[in-house]
Amino acid sequence: MKRILISAFVALFAVALAGCNTIQGVGKDVQKAGEKIEDAAKKK
Repeated sequence: MKRILISAFVALFAVALAGCNTIQGVGKDVQKAGEKIEDAAKKK
């Protein structure tokens, strides 16, 4: 069971890195997500 969870986590991490390509890309993704959350909070 533990081995499956570790494998799933590694696969998810690899997909996330492939989608972002660089640390800068990760930062941009996080920033965009934060902006969306701020926009949603301001609408309430």
